[in-house]
Amino acid sequence: MQEYLTFRKMFTPVAIQVIFWIGVLACVVFGLVSIVNGASARYGGGSQVLSGIVTLILGPIAVRIWCELLIVVFRILDTLGEIKNKLGKS
Repeated sequence: MQEYLTFRKMFTPVAIQVIFWIGVLACVVFGLVSIVNGASARYGGGSQVLSGIVTLILGPIAVRIWCELLIVVFRILDTLGEIKNKLGKS
C-alpha cells in the first residue's frame, strides 16, 4: 500500500488493460448494432453494414494500438527508474 501512496508503483498500466477490454467490447457491440441496423434498413443499409464490419475488424486493432502506446510510456518510466537505481548503487 505504501508503494501506491508514494507513487512508486503505477496503477495506470493495470487501468489501461481494463480500458482495452472495455474498448474492444464497445467496438464489437457498436459493430454488431450497426450491422443489424443496416441489414434491417429499407434503403441504403449497405454502407451501415460495411461500416459495422470495418468496426468489428479494425476497431479492436485501433484500441490495441492506442493502449500499447500508452503502456510504452510507463515501460519507459520503469526502465528509467531501473537505470537510476543501478547508477545510484555504483
